Amino acid sequence: MRTTKGSARNRAKRRLFRRTKGYRGGRRNLLRTAKETLVRAGASAYRDRRRKKRDFRRLWIIRINAAVRERGLRYSQFIYGMKQAGIELDRRTLSEMAIHDPTGFDVVVDKAKDALQAA
Repeated sequence: MRTTKGSARNRAKRRLFRRTKGYRGGRRNLLRTAKETLVRAGASAYRDRRRKKRDFRRLWIIRINAAVRERGLRYSQFIYGMKQAGIELDRRTLSEMAIHDPTGFDVVVDKAKDALQAA
């Protein structure tokens, strides 16, 4: 006699449908469509967890560039000057400084300028 999966299959479907909560139409209610949607959602989530890091770095660079140009330098010159001066601040910190601590950022920019002129 053939055995059916019975309660195990129902449990698996319930687990799957719990993950599709909030999706629209058949993506939430139909087994095959829900499975396909979850696979795609997982792929997008995986890709975008990596993409988010790139996007934030781009944002920080844009902010730093804008703040540095107000002080008479370009971004590339500023980063080079910081390297020459031996200042090891990451872009996230620099971006936050440019927004919330302009006087501190001015000090960093001045040191980078001095290092550029010395080189």
